[in-house]
Amino acid sequence: MIITLLGGAGFMGAGIVRDLVSDRAIVDITKIRVCDAARDKMEALKQELGDARLELIDLNVTDPAALNAAIAGADICINCVPTLLGFQMAIFEAALAAKVPYIDLGGLGTFTVKQLAEHDRFKAAGVTAVIGVGADPGMSNVICRAVADELDEIDKINLYWAAELIGDENPVLVPPYSVSTVLAEYAHESTQFYDGKHVTCPPMSGSEFLDLPEPWGRCEFMHSPHSEQLTVPLADGIKEKGIKEFSWKLHLPHREHEAWVGLVKAGFGDFNDPVDVGGVKVRPLDVLNKVIERNIKKNAAKIPAQDSHEIHFAIGKGRKNGVETTVTVEVVVKPDAMYAPYVDACTSMNGSIAAQLILANPKRPGVWAPEEYFDVAAYFKELEKRKFIISKRVEA
Repeated sequence: MIITLLGGAGFMGAGIVRDLVSDRAIVDITKIRVCDAARDKMEALKQELGDARLELIDLNVTDPAALNAAIAGADICINCVPTLLGFQMAIFEAALAAKVPYIDLGGLGTFTVKQLAEHDRFKAAGVTAVIGVGADPGMSNVICRAVADELDEIDKINLYWAAELIGDENPVLVPPYSVSTVLAEYAHESTQFYDGKHVTCPPMSGSEFLDLPEPWGRCEFMHSPHSEQLTVPLADGIKEKGIKEFSWKLHLPHREHEAWVGLVKAGFGDFNDPVDVGGVKVRPLDVLNKVIERNIKKNAAKIPAQDSHEIHFAIGKGRKNGVETTVTVEVVVKPDAMYAPYVDACTSMNGSIAAQLILANPKRPGVWAPEEYFDVAAYFKELEKRKFIISKRVEA
């Protein structure tokens, strides 16, 4: 099988490649096209992995002919180009034109509704697309399906993600993923599902404190723009159970949270709105990215070893067999040597899981959210192979 990764040398793309070439693969991969504009990063990745199946392709995604050539003939196209760069729909359409199955890592719900609206076109063309298949969205959607499957009637499902870093305080700000994504999570309005309808909520609203086990402890969660709340309450097998509330809330490590709040206060939330600097128009995002990259390289020796702990969980309330019931499904990611090369092991490993499950099973043409496409048991089996810890509690 041939796999095309667009943005394949970035943080998420490189992580997916590492997982695909590991002993966890469940499909026979003959070639992985790593397509990126950063030749140095592609070369470094190939040298690190030493896998002859990696084919490096210099790609400018604004060039339609080059994009089409990169996708053509592949068994699946994995789009890891950051959503907020604005190329998601063009890549999505290019996969349809080439009749190649497509996945992406989501991106705050920015294009979710537009993509789902193309379901009939993809179905008619016999092309499968599953959108938002990282950790959140992606794994989180499957967690919600696992909750929903335990209830006959659903009042609400509330979805959360918390991360915490253990170790000496880092004097250097290291983004957990794309800077534009983090800023958008803090600075942009979000769509949540309350009282049976979608509503718009202000940035950083919906403050909620939950007491979690160590190392997270007492965490403050906030609304954030994501795609789960756009799809889960409308999914087949969930909507029919009467769901009236669905929310997604985020908690980043405490000190890093303060840094991102400060950047938003300073105006970096308008990261795509150019400012004039000495007669030259520059985007705040471009400046911030370069400053953060330079600071990380300049102060690499000062960055301490830190253990990252993540917990992804959904709490559903409703009725089972006529009895009021609460269902909680958790996925915990603890530090492990397996994750060492990955910047965000959870997102990239889940992207690899999704691609391989699509390739390993009969395809369903159309455009799907993860909670409608993947079998929970099969998906959770792949998570356990990667040492993610899954638990479920059903409490009457």
